[in-house]
Amino acid sequence: MKFVQIIDYKTGRPEGMNALMDKWVEQTKGKRTATHSLIGKDRSDASHYVEIVEFPSHEEAVKNSRLPETDRIFQEMVALCDGMPSFTDLDVIRDEQLNTATARRFFHEIAVGGNLQAVDEVFAADYRDHDVIKEEETVVGSDVMRQDVTSWRAAFDFTFDLESQIAEGDDVVTRWTWTGTHKGAFMDVQPTGKVCTMTGITTFRFRDGKIQEGWWHYDVLGLMRQLGAL
Repeated sequence: MKFVQIIDYKTGRPEGMNALMDKWVEQTKGKRTATHSLIGKDRSDASHYVEIVEFPSHEEAVKNSRLPETDRIFQEMVALCDGMPSFTDLDVIRDEQLNTATARRFFHEIAVGGNLQAVDEVFAADYRDHDVIKEEETVVGSDVMRQDVTSWRAAFDFTFDLESQIAEGDDVVTRWTWTGTHKGAFMDVQPTGKVCTMTGITTFRFRDGKIQEGWWHYDVLGLMRQLGAL
């Protein structure tokens, strides 16, 4: 179970605290078990900060706390704080990346499921599409995705297996494996009935909860070989 530690503190020396965190990251390379750390500043109190540190589990957090570097950094941290920092230990019982869920919704509900009515719920009206298979480098408009899904579904009965997803900032990167049965014309290739597979990576950039831009990279040449076109 994912584990999160919240460190609440006040300091009048934020630059020193940042330098200390950089020092900890450098000194614990290859040894630390923390996977993610972020620091936020209270808008109503410029001296009030909260640090959130994420670990794969409580057991991994304990290993991290036993590092000699962690203890030394903690002592230096206390010296920079106005008073003793407080710690809250949390077992994460729900972790929902909303943008990641929206990306999954496209693959499962729209692309595979064929729910074209959901396109305008998922994609911005001025969505910008970059697809290796298209002649134009950039195509604009959510209708582009509606047309693409319609075309692919006419040519193949297919599924997506989402191998992994990584969310960072406004971007969600999805690595996928596509499996399809060729049932209709595709790039001038008449239906063959062949079952084909293809791997690819899609990066979606979000704005206000909707997909604003998309980059598609996939092995279309491998697909054409499987169809006997090359």
